Amino acid sequence: MRQRRWGWLAALLLTIGCDESHRPSQTIHMLRSSLDKAAGGVVVELDLSHGLSEKPPQFSLLSGAGAPSYAELVQTIARASTDRRTHGFLLRLGESDLSWAQAEELGRLLGALKPEQPVVCHAHAYSNATLLFALTACDRVWLSAAGEVASVGIAGQALYLKRLFERFKVKADFLHMGRYKSFAETFTEDGPTAPARESLEAVLGSLRQTWIDGLSASRAGLAIQKDGREVQKLAEYGPWAPQAALSAGLIDAVGYLSDARDDAKARANVEEIETSFGLQERRDAGDQVAQLLRFISGSSKSDHSGSRVAVLATAGGIGMTGGGLTGGDGISADSLSKTLRRLRDNEAIKAVVLRIDSPGGSALASDLIWHELMLLREKKPLIASLAGTAASGGYYMACAATRILAERTSIIGSIGVVGGKIVFGEALNDFGVSGVTFPANKEPGAGARAAYLSPLTSWDEPTRESVRAQMAAIYELFLERVSQGRALPVDEVRKIAEGRIWSGAQGMEIKLIDGFGGLSEAIALAKKQAGLDEDAEVKIEGGSEGLLEMLNIDSDADESSLRAALARVRAAAPGPFDSLTEPLRPYAASLAPLLGREHVLTAMPFAIEIR
Repeated sequence: MRQRRWGWLAALLLTIGCDESHRPSQTIHMLRSSLDKAAGGVVVELDLSHGLSEKPPQFSLLSGAGAPSYAELVQTIARASTDRRTHGFLLRLGESDLSWAQAEELGRLLGALKPEQPVVCHAHAYSNATLLFALTACDRVWLSAAGEVASVGIAGQALYLKRLFERFKVKADFLHMGRYKSFAETFTEDGPTAPARESLEAVLGSLRQTWIDGLSASRAGLAIQKDGREVQKLAEYGPWAPQAALSAGLIDAVGYLSDARDDAKARANVEEIETSFGLQERRDAGDQVAQLLRFISGSSKSDHSGSRVAVLATAGGIGMTGGGLTGGDGISADSLSKTLRRLRDNEAIKAVVLRIDSPGGSALASDLIWHELMLLREKKPLIASLAGTAASGGYYMACAATRILAERTSIIGSIGVVGGKIVFGEALNDFGVSGVTFPANKEPGAGARAAYLSPLTSWDEPTRESVRAQMAAIYELFLERVSQGRALPVDEVRKIAEGRIWSGAQGMEIKLIDGFGGLSEAIALAKKQAGLDEDAEVKIEGGSEGLLEMLNIDSDADESSLRAALARVRAAAPGPFDSLTEPLRPYAASLAPLLGREHVLTAMPFAIEIR
């Protein structure tokens, strides 16, 4: 009976998902780790040239395996550094970038391996953040002959759309809780208000100080200071051509990747280089196929053996739904809640590390996720590891953790609420399009209340006050959540809330975090709190959603549910923000609930991409 039930599913899945370029047998063969074949000493090559996302790798039946994740890289470094065959590392950066938090942690991890395991870096271009990483982590820093060191200092830029909206008679009807919650200023102002400027400039100043201090303490920074030059002037007065950067002491050598490979082998005194991390080394595709086949055959393997720590990475805007078999960005309350319940009920998992990189989004979704996290926290240690950004709804999630770790350059806080809508009824009127509201109740004000989500009409004052009261209640709820999670009086939380963003360094002073550290430190803390050995297994969750969660079905789903799930996959279209550049997607996705029926957000006031 079971064989008959699942046979049609296998055929359909193979029809929609397995083209010639993604046959399971070919994929599994292609993704085997080449290190398993190494007999002698090797230099381990870590290929970051295709980017390094906090978002967990997702296997799509339409596009195959995703790019490797940051959590995988941290674990790869940990395994390789203790492998007797590893004599050194080669970091291949290409033109890719790192977030500030990633640069801090990776610099520490790889820098600690010197001099026993020499580390060599090669890039086509170094940014502010990757230069900090390279000078902290690497014995030798290589740059391509036609490359650049774009070390130019830190600045923020913001766009203000008020005059554009006025020209087209579009109105931004927004309210906010917290004087620093400047989300709406993009639409309602022609420049920053004083509180918004104060908040952003303070964070930028904190990041700059951490950056300069890190460069000054690096190998190159110490040499530059010894030579009587100022690190700050070299760091902020680029961009530098290769030979100029070499003369300034910002890099060690100019050449091609092949030159850097030869250098790495000579320093490690080995003949072989083996790539153990990169796009060609993705291994979870085979795991996903195996999971699918077990599901189809009804022989799902038990996941309750061996005590371990689970690492659950979340990234992007927060909404009620999201993701899917075709990919997709963001944190889905529906699927993440299922995953959290699974981790909570799995007795083999003794602690959970929640990695967060999110500017926030839906207030409702954030609170639902917070509830599931608090239930998990009651059963086992829950450590939050904050990446580049964990603010507003991202911090809403984090405050449920037993302990919170962040880097000094992480962007956190923004404890506040914003809500509203864009109204273009008057703009349509100029084009000869009229909008008329027909309330069922003829009492005065009934029409404005009933159409309060409509983009055709602005709020009248009674409706505006009702929305303000609703937002105030959600803001108070947010404060209470932080108060409960952080064991701080609500009045103390209120003083550091108001929608203000903070750097990790500032957040430590006001008790928004418990300590500095990255994912590796969070994993170590989780093992300690769970009473596990240092070498206990760490399981990285294979994507933000498991296969069943991607399909949005349960293991006991009937045939009609499965058919409906597959129909959704076939009909799936690119998301509204898929064409945006990667740094802007999480911010844009955090606004997505406004396109639906939600009008209250816990979202960052702006996108921050500081390189």
